[in-house]
Amino acid sequence: MVAKRIIPCLDVKDGRTVKGVHFVGLQDVGDAVELGRFYAMSGADELVYLDISATYEGRHTFTSLVERISKEINIPFTVGGGISSMEDAARLLEAGADKISINSAAVYNPGLIDEIAAKYGSQFVVVAIDAKMIDGRWTVTTKGGRVLTDKELFSWAAEAQSRGAGEILFTSMDHDGTKKGYPCETFARLADSLSIPIIASGGAGCVKDIADVLTEGKADAALAASIFHYGEIEIGDLKRQLTAMGIPMAVNKI
Repeated sequence: MVAKRIIPCLDVKDGRTVKGVHFVGLQDVGDAVELGRFYAMSGADELVYLDISATYEGRHTFTSLVERISKEINIPFTVGGGISSMEDAARLLEAGADKISINSAAVYNPGLIDEIAAKYGSQFVVVAIDAKMIDGRWTVTTKGGRVLTDKELFSWAAEAQSRGAGEILFTSMDHDGTKKGYPCETFARLADSLSIPIIASGGAGCVKDIADVLTEGKADAALAASIFHYGEIEIGDLKRQLTAMGIPMAVNKI
């Protein structure tokens, strides 16, 4: 079994890490760089930062933040949120991000995946997919699950891979925030259908949930936010428990 990764996700607004439900009722949970450094020192393998500020000033703030992160945090980090053009991706990668994550923009302009991968390489491109089960079909959504599309999870993931995505970050909107576990059968089917790594997001409530998606679900990494931000699960302890279960974990070199 390939070593598995643990990835905290930090939503960022105006340089601060925030947490809410679908971006409503946001609460400040700390400085984005300081929290990221804490997670890195706690054993996180990578970080994901998502910009949820929609204004021009937010973009400017986020770019400056990425520059700070690249100087102060020594584990890989991905940035996403509102990336809709080659220029957006270039600006963030050149500011020091290790990877960029694209979601809605890739759905509406699939060629964007090709463009970024052609210039920077597939290893820099994470395609995030939010989907929900509707009439027995995993329907891809955009705008944080609010807008339904005509795309289906498995075919869209295969297309993203063929266009140059280096990883798929899949979130089940039906499970997100429930803390009742992941749809492991769906993750396993997705992993079996692709040759690139799968990052599991949404549904983590306990160590067993993460263990299940990394084994039964065949995911390569587990991403979570609330359980880490509020101290419900400590990353070092999580990785020790997963290792004790026989799940090989990536080694944080800090």
